[in-house]
Amino acid sequence: MVVERKCGVPKFECTEYMGRTRDYVVLIPIINEGDRIHKELKRAKEHGVSDHADIVICDGGSTDGCTDENTLKSLDVNTLLVKQDEGKQGAQLRMGIWWALERGYKGIITIDGNNKDSIEDVPKFIEKLEEGYDLVQGSRFIKGGKAVNTPLIRLLAVKLIHAPVISLTAHQRFTDTTNAYRAYSAAYLKDDRVQPLRDIFMTYELLAYLSVRATQIGMKACEIPVTREYPPKGKTPTKISFFKGNSNLMKILFRNARGAYNPR
Repeated sequence: MVVERKCGVPKFECTEYMGRTRDYVVLIPIINEGDRIHKELKRAKEHGVSDHADIVICDGGSTDGCTDENTLKSLDVNTLLVKQDEGKQGAQLRMGIWWALERGYKGIITIDGNNKDSIEDVPKFIEKLEEGYDLVQGSRFIKGGKAVNTPLIRLLAVKLIHAPVISLTAHQRFTDTTNAYRAYSAAYLKDDRVQPLRDIFMTYELLAYLSVRATQIGMKACEIPVTREYPPKGKTPTKISFFKGNSNLMKILFRNARGAYNPR
């Protein structure tokens, strides 16, 4: 089924392997993740993640075969969404958020699809949503969390720049603010003071914005410990280029601090 473009939602193709089975959904944005996404989904299956939440792939248009239907179905994927429009991660997430809210989920967990994060911790996010939190941020830097093989430049950027600026903007301390492993309540995403389904969120703007907006409008937010593990050697699995990508992240960070993404 093709869902035509609408205000704030890109055009996309939706292939449902089954209907909604849980109250919560895990959205995994990917593009050409190869075997990394399959390894992540295998871990999810081994730990029974689909017993707690439906697993949905938000694909940006992969061409490497990583979204093979038989493979995804065998790994307990509930639905495949494929963006057919402009935009990068922000557009993929808007596609997934709109679809998830239309389907009636109570909350959404997001996680990268490059097998760096502890997907087995999904039930812990759900526990916090059930306790009434609207934003649950995964952190490798708090007690119980693990940061494994984190590149030094990334470690310094998060601890010295990104986390302090996000914390000041949110009026609450956060420690792992570039981490996309987090959860949102449906109430947060549907609040008129938030409005995540806007075309200004094309790349990484939405992650920065949703990190701070909850506490700005008086909603409850917290961090929980997670593991993020980079490969001990070889190329770092990321879609962010060293110079241009990190420069854009900094621009987004400070635009967010100025309230540039708040609804008008």
